[in-house]
Amino acid sequence: NAIVWQDTRTQPIVDRLAAEGGVERFKEIVGLPLATYFSGTKIAWILENVEGARANAEAGDLLFGTTDSWVLWNLTGGVDGGVHATDVTNASRTMFMDLETLQWRDDILDAFGVPKSMMPSIRSSSEVYGAAEDSSLLRETPIAGILGDQQAATFGQAAFNTGESKNTYGTGCFLIFNTGEEIVHSKNGLLTTVGYKLGDGPTHYALEGSIAVTGSLIQWLRDQLGIIDSAPEVEELARQVEDNGGVYIVPAFSGLFAPYWRPDARGAIVGLTRYANKNHIARAALEAVAFQTRDVLDAVNADAGVDLTELKVDGGMVANDALMQFQADVLGVPVVRPVVAETTALGAAYAAGLAVGFWSGLDDLS
Repeated sequence: NAIVWQDTRTQPIVDRLAAEGGVERFKEIVGLPLATYFSGTKIAWILENVEGARANAEAGDLLFGTTDSWVLWNLTGGVDGGVHATDVTNASRTMFMDLETLQWRDDILDAFGVPKSMMPSIRSSSEVYGAAEDSSLLRETPIAGILGDQQAATFGQAAFNTGESKNTYGTGCFLIFNTGEEIVHSKNGLLTTVGYKLGDGPTHYALEGSIAVTGSLIQWLRDQLGIIDSAPEVEELARQVEDNGGVYIVPAFSGLFAPYWRPDARGAIVGLTRYANKNHIARAALEAVAFQTRDVLDAVNADAGVDLTELKVDGGMVANDALMQFQADVLGVPVVRPVVAETTALGAAYAAGLAVGFWSGLDDLS
């Protein structure tokens, strides 16, 4: 079993913590509002609801980490000497890490009721954390790069410098804007996060606009409504009509994330008439992805004080030409697809390659 990022069962924990200080109670320190999206509330839920979890945690027999920590732990030996660590980008999405010190905050862990003994050590995004254990097919291979999903995609897009950005279109959409070595606290509903840190080098920060439901909206059309049999069919349907026929979709299946942060919002299809058909609904679904991205990009422009002149994109949905063209039309700027659409894996490879000297520096990757 797993509690994924779209799971909203932790909303009562969010409400309880927000009763004192509101949803931005810890935002100045960690860069994040209280929300079900982040892993901090999920480990709190496990400790409160899974039998034996708290007792094991307090006895030192239960560890916490994001997916990267679990993979690193197992690759390096697990219970037989495995490395329990994470990198600064993943740590910055727990709600537990101080963005300035890059350390776990004891007072926030206490507020969540999470024992510090559970937490992984925080390391850079590019260094040798350990080697694959001897019985593995990867035996003795150095494990040398860890980045959060969206930070890895940004790194894979070679958006290393202040002012560069990208938008990933997957289950949700995630726009990251590099703010360099400066921590910028958004006034327009964006998250402040760590972008990357290479070894002993300086920490690079970013603003992020997280959208909960984009690709999963297309999955909903397929799995719940049966309008399509496969995701690519949505483009075929959308191209059968010249416009959305007045139909609009608000896919707030998990509430609304950036820039609104309304966990109480729910999905809606509006503008339906007898004239509307499945083609209009398919087009409205694609347009909903682009409209949500426009909301986030407007927030980025407001925080940055300068408008982006292009949008680099990646992820599975960028293969959809109709969506990408509509996105460019809505934004009024060029939308640029990379040669390698799945830049998350590429970014992780870049980080690992830099750590072991395969590449000598960022100039080799630009």
